[in-house]
Amino acid sequence: MLYNLNIIDFLDPINLEEISGAEEYKDGQIGKRLTIYDEEFPDLLQADIIIVGCKEERGAKKGKNNYNAPDTIREQFYRLFYWHTDVKLTDIGNIKSGASLADSYAALKTVLMELLGIGKTVIILGGSHDLTLSQYYTYAAKKQIVEVTCVDALIDINIDSLFKNDNFLMEMLTDEPNYIHHYNHIGFQSYYVHPNMLETMDKLRFDCFRVGNVKENIEEMEPVIRNSNLFSFDISAIANAYAPANSISPNGFTGEEACILMRYAGLSPNVNTIGIYGYSPEKDRDNLTAKQIAHMIWYLLDGKSKGKREAALNERDSFVEYHTAFAEVQTTFLQSKKTNRWWMQLPDQKYIACSYNDYLLASSNEVPERWLRAQERM
Repeated sequence: MLYNLNIIDFLDPINLEEISGAEEYKDGQIGKRLTIYDEEFPDLLQADIIIVGCKEERGAKKGKNNYNAPDTIREQFYRLFYWHTDVKLTDIGNIKSGASLADSYAALKTVLMELLGIGKTVIILGGSHDLTLSQYYTYAAKKQIVEVTCVDALIDINIDSLFKNDNFLMEMLTDEPNYIHHYNHIGFQSYYVHPNMLETMDKLRFDCFRVGNVKENIEEMEPVIRNSNLFSFDISAIANAYAPANSISPNGFTGEEACILMRYAGLSPNVNTIGIYGYSPEKDRDNLTAKQIAHMIWYLLDGKSKGKREAALNERDSFVEYHTAFAEVQTTFLQSKKTNRWWMQLPDQKYIACSYNDYLLASSNEVPERWLRAQERM
């Protein structure tokens, strides 16, 4: 096999006997159809998406890790029906907890590097949100310039906290050399964020989207996520009514809106690591948060299946071209005939994901903010 089997040294196989209902899966359910690392390690080259759990929570609280979170999510996810048979799914178990938090970061990064090295999309079932650092350092180790999107009620730059979970963004955004071309933050709740923090993020040309604005125009988040490579979702962004394990805020996204955002991540041809973090089963009620996360993963598969139908941008017969000018700038918009998604051309001739609204603004001789922000970052 082409990949390094040494990653097995960092993984614990799935014990199906500890997953409730595993012996009763029906023929059409995911638990009956996906490939699982329980006894024999699967052939990863056959997979489109690979799931790996990481129970590490020492970045968020003292004491031992919560050993149930990834498997509790699996219990609910495996029971869902497998509609997207064109997406081959493999679950390789859980990252072994290291002697220290840094050891766990390193183990997750090592596994992610191997999986990205063979061109796979990876879902990480966490664990605390600071595991996003392992996602980022996977790209940094390859010196790959990336765009990052986090969905979170908070902006984790609390330098006064002793916990990595509260301030990991400071390290990720200021690390040198830095490989983050752009950072997007979706769903922050203003009353939890100091105004000066938003001013700082804006000066860095990072884009932060308040939860209320996103809920009003959630389709505008599709091109934001489509341009990204790393996608990280903290369940604190979901309202407590839809994710009872979220004890941070009663407000936030509905369950449906969380699924829409996750579907956008699946649709993206660029997103190849997706982390879902912040789930603590002991705070859950009737496993509703685990079910919510399971549904989010299902919608990610739905997006991945639909995204496979998209044509490459150089296949111009699959797109409608619109030539327009705004503020004396000549540019071209492309609309996919297969998915109706939009792209716009920058002065350097590169195309970035955009929305229909961006095209309407340009057609009215107004500069789309997405185009302007992309120019500022250049």
